[in-house]
Amino acid sequence: MKELNGGLEPGRVRQLWHLLEPLHAVLYYAPEAFEEAAALGYDTKERWPSYFPYRTAPLGAVGARSVTSAFYSFSPRMVAEHIDPAWKTASPEALLRARTRGVDRAYRAILGDRTDSPELAEAAALARRAAEAVNTEGRPLAAANAALDWPQAPHLQLWHAATLLREHRGDGHIAALLVAGLDPVESLVSFAAIGAASVERFESRGWSAPEWASARDRLAARGLVDADGTATEAGRELRRTVEEHTDQLAAAPWLSLTEDEVDRLVGLLGEFWVAVLSSGLLPSETTLGIGKV
Repeated sequence: MKELNGGLEPGRVRQLWHLLEPLHAVLYYAPEAFEEAAALGYDTKERWPSYFPYRTAPLGAVGARSVTSAFYSFSPRMVAEHIDPAWKTASPEALLRARTRGVDRAYRAILGDRTDSPELAEAAALARRAAEAVNTEGRPLAAANAALDWPQAPHLQLWHAATLLREHRGDGHIAALLVAGLDPVESLVSFAAIGAASVERFESRGWSAPEWASARDRLAARGLVDADGTATEAGRELRRTVEEHTDQLAAAPWLSLTEDEVDRLVGLLGEFWVAVLSSGLLPSETTLGIGKV
């Protein structure tokens, strides 16, 4: 596999994302985070009423158009449904405090004594060094999270680093999709076409059946999918290019660590990754295509 600047392989960059993504995603699924959101007045019968304000809070009290742009793959209607009333319920500052409390409680519930272990503190220190090296130009979610103060506790530093690095990667992924000429719904249709996740799972992004079908027709006209929505070889190649471009754009922060330090971080993160996945909080299938791309 072709190496990136500094000798880091794209596969290593993707592996680090695979390990850190679940550590970040705890915020959107843990009962402790839902309890904190409910205490602020958000409906927690499903995850979206808290997901949108929790993830948006670093940006401030922005409107639905800004969130739709930054999140990219969600239907504008779905974003507006949850963002329009969000700041009437609680301020971004209150949400930032609530998500810190929620993650603190969730990590302690999931990791137990390991929350305060020297191994976690070491992992947090390494991840923080990479996170502090992110480039935020043209990356609104990374920039907003980078502007936040670092928490004091190592387990919260690990979560903040995971969050900053994943939003940095996500901002770059959107750039890769734009270069590939894939609009928000086309990005989902083309991803489903290669088997990254089921069409039903992608329906969670709020697009209507006619919008999905129209995007499929546009991709078919470009020779990227067959009539049944399955990716052609050209479609698979385009998605491979998107993922490779995403890895390249996500690599720079990791070059702040030596190869041995990257290896050490991968080794340290394993047990925490396993603990989060073993908790049963996260869905078995996501729209991110982890492990499938």
